[in-house]
Amino acid sequence: MQPQRGRAAGLGCRGGDELPPVQQNLPYYPHIFWVDGYAETAAPCAPAVPSAPFPPPVPDRSRKPRSKGRERGERSRAGFLVMFLLILVAFTGVGLSIFKIFHLEKEVDELRESASAEPIPASSQKLTGHRKEARRAAHVTGNPEQQGLPLEWEPSSGHAYTSGVQYEARGLRVSEPGLYFVYSRVLFRGTACDSPLLLAHVVYKRNPASPGSLVLMEDKAANFCSGQRMWARSSYLGALFRLRRMDSLHVNVSKIALVNFEESKTFFGLFKL
Repeated sequence: MQPQRGRAAGLGCRGGDELPPVQQNLPYYPHIFWVDGYAETAAPCAPAVPSAPFPPPVPDRSRKPRSKGRERGERSRAGFLVMFLLILVAFTGVGLSIFKIFHLEKEVDELRESASAEPIPASSQKLTGHRKEARRAAHVTGNPEQQGLPLEWEPSSGHAYTSGVQYEARGLRVSEPGLYFVYSRVLFRGTACDSPLLLAHVVYKRNPASPGSLVLMEDKAANFCSGQRMWARSSYLGALFRLRRMDSLHVNVSKIALVNFEESKTFFGLFKL
C-alpha cells in the first residue's frame, strides 16, 4: 500500500502550545510526515513567539479636563445671575404696587372733588342726616304763665325746639305717621303736706277723625309725704307709640299750683324712630 500524495498529514505544532514533558522511561519517536512518498522527520516545533501587546489608547488632547476652580467660578456666576433676577423681580413688584397705590389715591381725590361739586339729593340727605328738618322731633319746656288745663308749654326759647312737629292748641301735632317715642316729666313740690293729697300726671292724645281722647300714659301718687314740712316729687312717663297723621298729644296734671315750671324740671317731647 503506497502512501497517498498530497499535503503532509500528521500532527502539526499549534502556535503557542507547548509539548507535554516526555517521560524518561518511554522511548521517543519523532513525528514523521509523508510528503510525495517520502517520509520526513518533523523538526521540533519552535517555541511560539509571543505577540506584542497593543499600545495604550492615546488620550484626546483636544478636550482638557475642567479644573475645580473653573467649575466653582461658573457656579458662582450662575448663582449671582439667579440672585440678580430675583432682586429685579422684587423691585419690579414694588414699583408696580407704588404705581397702583398712587393711581388709586388719584381716583379717590377725583371722586371727592366730584362729590363735593354735585348737590346731594333729598333722599340721600334724609338717609345720611344732612337735613336737620328731616328729623321729626320736638321738646317743649314748662311755661309759668298757665291758664288752665291741659298744660301750656314753651316751644322755641331756651332748650325748647320743634322739627317736623307742630306745637298748637297746647299740644304736639304729628304730620307723618310712624313709630314715636313720647316722654314727659313733671316736678311737684309744696311747702306743707296736706292730707289727703293725690297727685296725677297723664299724657293723652286726640285726633280729628276720632271723638274724645285716649290716655297713653298715667302716673298717680298718694300718701307720699307726712308732717308740716316742704316736700318734692318727680313724675316721669315715657314709652313707644305708633301715631297716626294729625294725632296731637297733651299733658294733664291734678294740681297746677304744685307744678314747678322750670325748663330743666318740667318738660314734654317726642321723636320719630
